[in-house]
Amino acid sequence: MASESQVTASESGLDHIKVTPVIISFVVAGFIGLFSETALNMALSHLIHSLGIHETTAQWLTTGYLLTLGILVPVSGIILQWFTTRQLFITSLIFSIVGTFIAAIAPAFSVLMIARVVQALGTALLLPLMFNTILFIVPPYKRGKIMGIIGLVIMFAPAVGPTLSGLILKNLTWHWIFWISLPLLVMALIFGLFFMQNVTTPTKPKIDLISIVLSSIGFGGIVYGFSSAGESGGWSSTPVIIALVVGAIGLLLFVTRQLNMEKPMLNLKAFRYPMFSLGVLMVIVSMMVILSSMILLPLYLQTSLALSTFAAGLLLLPGGVINGLLSPVMGSLFDKFGPKWLVISGLVITLGSMLGFSRITLDTTSGMIVILHILMMVGVSMVMMPAQTNGLNQLPKELYPDGTAIMNTLQQVAGAIGTAVAISILSSGVQRYMETTDDKTNPLNPLLAFTEGVQQAFLFAIIITIVGLIISFFIKRVKVYREA
Repeated sequence: MASESQVTASESGLDHIKVTPVIISFVVAGFIGLFSETALNMALSHLIHSLGIHETTAQWLTTGYLLTLGILVPVSGIILQWFTTRQLFITSLIFSIVGTFIAAIAPAFSVLMIARVVQALGTALLLPLMFNTILFIVPPYKRGKIMGIIGLVIMFAPAVGPTLSGLILKNLTWHWIFWISLPLLVMALIFGLFFMQNVTTPTKPKIDLISIVLSSIGFGGIVYGFSSAGESGGWSSTPVIIALVVGAIGLLLFVTRQLNMEKPMLNLKAFRYPMFSLGVLMVIVSMMVILSSMILLPLYLQTSLALSTFAAGLLLLPGGVINGLLSPVMGSLFDKFGPKWLVISGLVITLGSMLGFSRITLDTTSGMIVILHILMMVGVSMVMMPAQTNGLNQLPKELYPDGTAIMNTLQQVAGAIGTAVAISILSSGVQRYMETTDDKTNPLNPLLAFTEGVQQAFLFAIIITIVGLIISFFIKRVKVYREA
């Protein structure tokens, strides 16, 4: 492993960098951060009872987190150019540790809400930094394998989060989700203090405050609007409409300003590279499919099939684990064969699983759900990392910070949109079923209505997947060369 690291660093022109310890530092920190995210989502019902809050209030623990990411991640492109790798890594871990500690001792919702925002600050710094660092220290023809390892973390942590949180909540209070994460984050920080190295030299470009304000209003408004609509199921509510309109205007002004600046805060010239643009679209498709499914399936399992939180988490565990284990394999296959047929095959498999999910009923067996979920996660593992890596490979080095910022930002936006649309379709489907049924007193009808709502919501995922499949035929492998 050490020799591999030395070769990789040398080939990247960074002979002093020990690649393996740097990647391990990011993998450990990223895993714990993403684990606590999904683990808390499964604990919302416990939080509602123990803190005495309403469901809509509890959802702010997720919305506030996403909103913070939506505001900060677009700015990460310029942050990466102002500070060293070590400074940003240590700062992100400190934010994550402080946020996790505050959450662990939180006596009330307001304190826990503050903790979530502080945690999000750490994640908003860590994710773009991780991708940007990999682009600098790993040569293009080897990136597939390394990005696959990162993909293992990104998918495996959210997969085990619900299951482990179900086990924790079965025996302990929700505070222990954070108490268990805390020492692991501290260990990640200590490891990083010893092994994290500075990969880039800060250029400290001029900061344009107007761009930061417009970016915050634009992306923040869009993420808040879609998240709020998804949580309340109300697209016609005044706050949702105002947030989306203000966000759209802010985003339009932000894009216009960036295109007319000599040195923009976020260089949108990255979209001039066609494979990068297609990679971004594939990431958007993947995130919409994954996050819409991740919110629909637990609801279906717990409502329609009346399973416990822990049992629902166990059913969804195999797919997440297999996806995580396959990510490095898909990365290696990408290095050898390129992205096109991996992505096309992955989307075909994903489409098949979505068609299966659109036909689930009250009689669908747990085994069938596990099989369909595994197929979906296998398909996504063949799509996301290969398309993302291929797109980033086409960018010149000076656009790496902007490219990673763009991809990470649009992941958050796509996640908010996918979740909101899925919940909205689910709610309207339930409402339509109950309005047309003759026997509204039959206790079976609400379950049938909910199941039909889930079926209709998966039709949205089918449409998104088909769009992605059509686009995937235009993907071409970016030519990369081994350096002498």
